[in-house]
Amino acid sequence: MMSAALAVASRLVCGANVEWRCPSRSAGQRIYFANHASHLDFIVIWAALPSDRRGLARPVAGQDYWERGPVRWYFSRRVFNAVLIERNTAGTQDVAAAARRSIQRMSDEMGARHSLIVFPEGTRSVTGEIASFKSGLYHLARLRPDAELVPVHLENLNRILPKGESLPVPMLSRLVFGAPLAVVETESKEEFLTRARVALMQLGAVS
Repeated sequence: MMSAALAVASRLVCGANVEWRCPSRSAGQRIYFANHASHLDFIVIWAALPSDRRGLARPVAGQDYWERGPVRWYFSRRVFNAVLIERNTAGTQDVAAAARRSIQRMSDEMGARHSLIVFPEGTRSVTGEIASFKSGLYHLARLRPDAELVPVHLENLNRILPKGESLPVPMLSRLVFGAPLAVVETESKEEFLTRARVALMQLGAVS
């Protein structure tokens, strides 16, 4: 009941116009990767999924934000079943080790049934421009070659809940779910990340 009510509330606040350029339902697991401009991003993607897929889609989010206070903790754990990742800001070696642990944990948390919602930029954009992707998507795709990589372009979420604000401003938004991205075994990390970013940008460029 809580999940269904929250999905309805999200659609009312964001007025999301959802376009599917791939089947909305898939028998297999998926890794939805999207541009990131707002704390509402994963909620809007999650709410746009068919109800029978929504319960199997787990957003990946920052532990420091979503465990700050009992309300955020409840929603992240009990409603969204989020995979909360520790964002390590220590020395360079510690950051690299933490990143490897985080990617392995994402892969493990997918198990045999769940999909993930991830944001390869690693942080929210304040301009709406899509920044270069971090390497996590590449490593996750290599760990889970069985999962479909589905780009999701979010439009206008940075205006509904800008960075630094706590209350959303109701207005229209747009989500486009693109065709799955094929994994090319001979492709380098840089080539893959560039191709994934371009695929996401192209979804926003087509009206």
